[in-house]
Amino acid sequence: MEDNSDRSKTGLIVLYEISNAMRTTLKLEQILYIILTGATSHEGLGFNRAMLFLVNEEKNTLEGKMGIGPDTGEDAKNIWHLIDSEKMTLDDLISAYDKFNAQTDPQLNNLVKNIILPLKEESGILALTCLEGMPFEIKEDVSKEKMDDSSIKILQATEFVTVPLKAKDKVIGVILADNLYTKRPITKEDIRLLTMFANQAGLAIENSRLYEKTVFLSNTDSLTGLFNHGYFQTVLDEKLKESNLEGKDLSLVMMDLDFFKGYNDSLGHQSGDRALSKVAHIIKNSIRETDIAARYGGEEFVIILPFTTKETAYNIIERIRTTIEKSDFINLDLRPKKTLTISAGIATFPKDALTKKELIKTADLALYKAKESGKNKTICFGN
Repeated sequence: MEDNSDRSKTGLIVLYEISNAMRTTLKLEQILYIILTGATSHEGLGFNRAMLFLVNEEKNTLEGKMGIGPDTGEDAKNIWHLIDSEKMTLDDLISAYDKFNAQTDPQLNNLVKNIILPLKEESGILALTCLEGMPFEIKEDVSKEKMDDSSIKILQATEFVTVPLKAKDKVIGVILADNLYTKRPITKEDIRLLTMFANQAGLAIENSRLYEKTVFLSNTDSLTGLFNHGYFQTVLDEKLKESNLEGKDLSLVMMDLDFFKGYNDSLGHQSGDRALSKVAHIIKNSIRETDIAARYGGEEFVIILPFTTKETAYNIIERIRTTIEKSDFINLDLRPKKTLTISAGIATFPKDALTKKELIKTADLALYKAKESGKNKTICFGN
């Protein structure tokens, strides 16, 4: 049986290996996967399950991000047998990220991702771990008799440990780990190693977030907060490939503010910038999570609607158009019709075009037709 000194030496080696693995990527999803694989693998810290939650500072909530571990005792036996029979190392398990990411319905992962908790003491042990910035060990008798914690019940955790993820003396999240299937007692050494590991993990997550923020800002238009023209071109290539592989439609929308030069000339560029920013805000709040909106240039916007038919695209854009028409912009009383409006053109892959260049051209032609036929309307290519 491994004594504490051996466990400690093994644990430090594991922490070193996982720390090196975390340096191989700056992508947040991959970082989270490496962290949880390190916490659960037989060559890692050896917990049966590990779940990770991150703080959303804007909403003051704790949000589930990823969970790794078997869904049943039978799954556990099969997974561990496979790992032993194929002599899979920690590196092998970390390299299996793409396979994990491709799973459409990992039960534990879905349960974790559906958990969102207000950062208040009454939200339970996960929120309390964040607020106190210290680990908690919960024994089975306590969880059964004294804990009225809905998220813990959802996860079916009975005897477990929670540790805060810290970066620069700030708590950015929580790891929950347990041995639901083996029932191996969680020792003080387990908690010590997991806490040390969580400190490394917190820094890796923070670095990843800073990197992703930098990438986001480099692809974002500073005035409107929408993506910029360069990013739009790159993403449209990717989304067209996906649509082609899946055999599904993709709709592209070109939008332009009507009579905007006159608005700018009469009211000044500051008022014009505020109007562009407000229109962008309306667009951003009106599209789906899967859609991509960008500033195409000047007063022109573009929206990529993946896996979307022309009819659905038309309904989405009409909602945006009417919302903008009814919105209150500064000094509208000086406008000819006392409104600020947009015209829009829609083209759909593959019916209207087979290449990116053709799709942009056909959407632009539809926009031109909307402009020429009276403005403040949405026109589909071919209509």
